[in-house]
Amino acid sequence: MAQTGRLFNFRSSPAATGLVRNAPLIGISLKIGSTLAFAVMVAGLKIAAETLPIGEIVFARNFFGMFPVLLMVAMRGELHLAMQTPRPWGHAGRAVVGVTAMAFSFTAFGLLPLPDATAIGFAAPLIVVVLAWALLGEQVRIYRWSAVVIGFLGILVILSPHLGSADVGGIEAVGAICGFLGAGFAALAMIFVRKLCQTERTSTIVAWFSASATLLALSTLPLGWIWPSQAWVFPNWSGAGLLVLIGLSGGVGQILLTQGYRYADASTIAPFDYANMIWAILIGWFVFAEAPVWQVLLGSAIVIGAGIFVIHREHRLGFDRTKDRRAYTPSKS
Repeated sequence: MAQTGRLFNFRSSPAATGLVRNAPLIGISLKIGSTLAFAVMVAGLKIAAETLPIGEIVFARNFFGMFPVLLMVAMRGELHLAMQTPRPWGHAGRAVVGVTAMAFSFTAFGLLPLPDATAIGFAAPLIVVVLAWALLGEQVRIYRWSAVVIGFLGILVILSPHLGSADVGGIEAVGAICGFLGAGFAALAMIFVRKLCQTERTSTIVAWFSASATLLALSTLPLGWIWPSQAWVFPNWSGAGLLVLIGLSGGVGQILLTQGYRYADASTIAPFDYANMIWAILIGWFVFAEAPVWQVLLGSAIVIGAGIFVIHREHRLGFDRTKDRRAYTPSKS
């Protein structure tokens, strides 16, 4: 475990760089805006997953997501600085775990109802507590451990409709397992981003991830991509148009998300991440005619309650993981 910490330099504490402002209302607004942008992205990828391979969707999410990133960087006059970093291996590690999280999560969204896959993703903040203890050496007391255990019980409630009566190899069971694995890798990505935010600009973090993730996703081309012009998956929309929408909305969401943590502590704005469930239920109902079952609603309430309690305890005890720099997120990045 100690070797892992030294390899990725998780425990180091770089000097402050003055990249943070204290403006909670701006941070909250950016956070809510990011959840809405990601909801649009998820709706698009759920439609695209009916005909297009996941690797191709992950590529589109990152390739087309680079365009709003480059626009933001240019507007800030940082285009010449975006790819300059003293920590290329930190960015590379973040890209690997981030792309893996995307692949599993996108698969889950393609196989499960939207509210169900979204609810399973709420496991990520709970897993972050475990990883922060294991990789960052953070002290986790009985209250937070209790909340994590209760939260995971809520995850089991959410998973029960898909694993309890479903075949182990069935579509819903595979989707549920992929959703949980996606949450695990997303939590690991949060640890990487947290450390990167201590020294890196928003533009550098997002630009490096978009470029690295695009190259990683491109490696799935030999697995059998479908030319978007041949995949009509939405009335009057070509597959290419849908992929562009996925990428642009994901890129905008990533910028809003990363920038939001520059203006407020994670303990202030992290609870607003649960707005994702509101968008998932609304989009699932009106677009996909999906209604969440009672197990998903009950489990979500348990997980959300546990997550908010964890955030509250961290804030009170002074263990907020963003005291040095801010970078708490469940990724859909």
